[in-house]
Amino acid sequence: MFKKTASWLLLSVIILSACSNQAPANTTETPTTSTEQSNTSTPTATTPESSETATSETPATPATSTEGTTTGQSSESTSAKDSEATAPAEYTYHMNKNYDIVPNKESKETPKKVILLTFDDGPKEKKMIDSMMDTLDKHNAKAIFFVNGYRIKTHPELLKLIHDRGGIIGNHTQDHIVLKHESKAKVTQQIEDTQKLIEDTIDESPRFLRAPNGATNDTVHALAKKHNMLYMNWSVGSLDWVNQKDPDAVISNVMDQLHSGSIILMHELPWTVEALDELLTKLEAKGYTFVDPNAIEPKAR
Repeated sequence: MFKKTASWLLLSVIILSACSNQAPANTTETPTTSTEQSNTSTPTATTPESSETATSETPATPATSTEGTTTGQSSESTSAKDSEATAPAEYTYHMNKNYDIVPNKESKETPKKVILLTFDDGPKEKKMIDSMMDTLDKHNAKAIFFVNGYRIKTHPELLKLIHDRGGIIGNHTQDHIVLKHESKAKVTQQIEDTQKLIEDTIDESPRFLRAPNGATNDTVHALAKKHNMLYMNWSVGSLDWVNQKDPDAVISNVMDQLHSGSIILMHELPWTVEALDELLTKLEAKGYTFVDPNAIEPKAR
């Protein structure tokens, strides 16, 4: 009888000991579950504007979470890339408020009688681009090509062609819409998506921005400043979009408005390509030279 009682007592002790050993295991699971819930209950805040520009190059404002800090660092890196793109050791020209190019200090090397050539709405066709670049090379001239994002998506190889042949790339928005009628979020998307697309295609950030139809607003200028771009309209319009299929009209429109520092607006159009060699020949005959866009300061004054 005594042996049976001792056995039951020993068995009870073993059972009680096993139960007491399981209790700490249950308490250690509770903090783990709590930690997982706290991590998932604090997502990065988004606004309607930031969600619309999710594919933009940099966010408007850095977030405060760990994820947001990484984004902020990326923004700083992108800004640095923007500022370094094709920047010369020293700028010798600047653009004034009238959209004319002016030498910082007039000299034989930096004359006042210069022209800046610009072409909008490309890239379109390899044949036209090659012809334009051949003519520019013949006259030892460079030009800014203000390109649209939707065209780059269709033909990225044409953007590379312009860049590889020495053309300077400018941002002309994604879809060529009138920006002054659009919301801040839409304007941001149009400019920043194109900026990133150009960067991804040629590994270089544009230094120049032009709004379609020259229609701008404060948001456009703020984005130009953010990405270290010079906002640039024009001071001489070729009207090649009006006088279609008329190379002579393109030439006469430019020559009639010509003045020192003119920024000439043209487009990638067959009749403009046809007129280009004669136009540049006539400009040179009047004593004009062609300014290198890389020599122009990133800020107007």
